[in-house]
Amino acid sequence: MEHIYKEKGKGAPVFVLLHGTGGTENDLVPLAELLNPGYNILGIRGNVQEKGMNRYFKRHGEGQYDWEDLDFRGNELYEFIARKSREYDFKLEDVVFVGFSNGSNIAIQMMLQRPGTFGKAALFAPLYPADVEEKQDFSDAEIFLSLGKGDPIVPEPESERVINLFKKRGADVTTAWVNGHSLTQEVALEVKNWLNK
Repeated sequence: MEHIYKEKGKGAPVFVLLHGTGGTENDLVPLAELLNPGYNILGIRGNVQEKGMNRYFKRHGEGQYDWEDLDFRGNELYEFIARKSREYDFKLEDVVFVGFSNGSNIAIQMMLQRPGTFGKAALFAPLYPADVEEKQDFSDAEIFLSLGKGDPIVPEPESERVINLFKKRGADVTTAWVNGHSLTQEVALEVKNWLNK
């Protein structure tokens, strides 16, 4: 998978940057630098193509996931991150997911597949349109969710579903609401405060 790695300090936490549809491994670097310039950065490009746009998993339409592919891609991305953790000498427990839209969604998938592995995530405009039966334990997880009012891609009930997905599993959840399907400077600063508190 195409990726970049920027090491700022041995043993520092690592932002794993997961872009939105059509993005690249570099998209969220300025956000990461704002959140904490001392954290290492692993930016990963989605290796699924949809009409020439990079994504992390296939879908049949807006909000209609290919669940089989999502399951496969979640495992594939986890294995990639695990390989890079050995190559670049960082611990998986030091990973902080920073995802936007499609990137947020694959982060949720990886956390559900491997509860207890990843403990921190800042997810912008997430959508996970399924009722998850398994009750994973997220009691050690800290999650920041940036959600959209009037989001044309993620209806508000679906945003609430994501909040509940984490809360029902015991995660420490912080939420912020923006207008539409966006990643705003204001919320980025809220995430910065949350991360460095």
